[in-house]
Amino acid sequence: MATLFISDLHLCGERPAITTLFLDFLASRARRADALYILGDLFEYWIGDEALRQPEFQAITIGLKTLTAAGVPVYVMHGNRDFLIGDVFARETGCRLLPDPTRIDLYGVPTLVSHGDAMCTDDVEYMAFRRMVRAPAWQQAFLAKSPAERDTIVRHYREHSRESTASKRPEIMDVTPDAVAELMRAHGVTHLIHGHTHRPGEHHFTLGDAPARRIVLGDWYEQGSVLRCDARSWALEQLPLPARARERRPRQRRRSS
Repeated sequence: MATLFISDLHLCGERPAITTLFLDFLASRARRADALYILGDLFEYWIGDEALRQPEFQAITIGLKTLTAAGVPVYVMHGNRDFLIGDVFARETGCRLLPDPTRIDLYGVPTLVSHGDAMCTDDVEYMAFRRMVRAPAWQQAFLAKSPAERDTIVRHYREHSRESTASKRPEIMDVTPDAVAELMRAHGVTHLIHGHTHRPGEHHFTLGDAPARRIVLGDWYEQGSVLRCDARSWALEQLPLPARARERRPRQRRRSS
């Protein structure tokens, strides 16, 4: 048995092969897990829980509900694309919403889990946008609009994000070491798991006088990516697309806000 961590799936109707891969994952590997953590950006975007009524998300809702009904805890954290996931989603799927960040006990190891975008402090433009859309007043005003209006607004933000991202240096969009260290010290941990940057890997460094470890989850654009943790080891693994579900490579791989 193991605990599984994933992030940055960006599920949407435009990429059905990834949805197929995710549903296969829920019905197979995830069914044997102690728990599943989804650390943000499960969806490409989320206009509010009315999106659950859209046909493209119904199979995902059923897949998650089937997993949680089988007794596997599923924890979902907001990402920069789906921060409007709410209580209706949690009730319909059986998932539990986690604040960002959250400290967990991972087989005896105090570990911090986060989406990761709040640590990209060098991206000043994005951090300003993040403060705006995470404000309760902005969210209340946004959710008061019709679903059609919200969808138009989000699509406009996505296009602006693509244009802005294309002009930024890659290192600007990565987490900053100072923000990582500050967050880990604040929560008293030497282990951190996060997503967002689409740069999977394992980073070892020193935090004060102690060795520290940061695991970055991969995205689900051209394959799946999962971190498998048990009492003996942690390992990042890729999940290949099934042959029946292969699709064209996405036009843009770079992370966007």
